Amino acid sequence: MNLKTALLYLQTNPTFTKSPLFYRKVWKACLEIPPGQTRTYGWIAKKIGHPKASRAVGQALAKNPFAPVVPCHRVIRSNGTLGGYSAPGGHTRKKQLLKEEGIKLESSQRGLTKNIICII
Repeated sequence: MNLKTALLYLQTNPTFTKSPLFYRKVWKACLEIPPGQTRTYGWIAKKIGHPKASRAVGQALAKNPFAPVVPCHRVIRSNGTLGGYSAPGGHTRKKQLLKEEGIKLESSQRGLTKNIICII
């Protein structure tokens, strides 16, 4: 689904229009992440004008009822680890979606999966 179609879908969806403004800003910013790329929670926080709200961004993405239309699987932690994924399938599904988009993942020394291509 392209960005224009996804935005139209969201803006006409009652769940979206009744959600808190902060959540809507987070979800819209998430739509701007191209397939095959990732961004950090901090990147989204800065993008929506709340540079210190990384954790709140994570909470908004955890409440995202529109996955994978709103591609929250493309949002990772600033240390390169994947972070959470509250959609069905959890962390395993997040890794699968990223791999399907061509994102290369590696294991860190602590056993966490790290993304090696990220824009902060």
